[in-house]
Amino acid sequence: MAHRKPARAWQRMLSGRRLDLLDPTPVDIEIEDIAHGLAFVARWNGQTFGDWPYSVAEHSLLVADLFQRLNPSAPSKWTLAALLHDAPEYVIGDMISPVKAAVGPGYGELDARLTSAIHIRFGLPAVIPANIKRMIKKSDRISARIEAEQIAGFGRDEANRIFGPIATDIADGLDIVLRPPVEVRRAFVDRCASLLD
Repeated sequence: MAHRKPARAWQRMLSGRRLDLLDPTPVDIEIEDIAHGLAFVARWNGQTFGDWPYSVAEHSLLVADLFQRLNPSAPSKWTLAALLHDAPEYVIGDMISPVKAAVGPGYGELDARLTSAIHIRFGLPAVIPANIKRMIKKSDRISARIEAEQIAGFGRDEANRIFGPIATDIADGLDIVLRPPVEVRRAFVDRCASLLD
């Protein structure tokens, strides 16, 4: 009886690293790879207005800004955690919530393994404390609410019903401006560097 060769579970990154998607290690994770991948992954399945896709990298920058606005005295490491909250999507892509639910627990397990390795690589705990995770989730939800109305075609009432209303002072000056991926990639790397200083 012939033995099957196991399926390849690694992906070659542009940095030259080989990231094992099923058993990721922090040493195979580079911020440039994360920024590059996220800058080319479209949020909202690409269903946004504008000449450029609204990327997960751009979304992550907005979530980090919102987290800082909501938690001005929080240590920078937690803003870094907010910036990296969707980092695994640089290799597993972005799926809208209804699709994640349909895929089942396998997606969540893969996401959790990648998240832990990414956190360790950048000096964060493998598992973020529950209270910080809640604050990041709140920032993420506000970001989705802003995105829904500004670039994803939702009316204000529909966006409020699905994502909840937001205080106007939280969103003041947070107008989404779509940029080419190369600019977003650079902004993501720079923001990460500033939070690691």
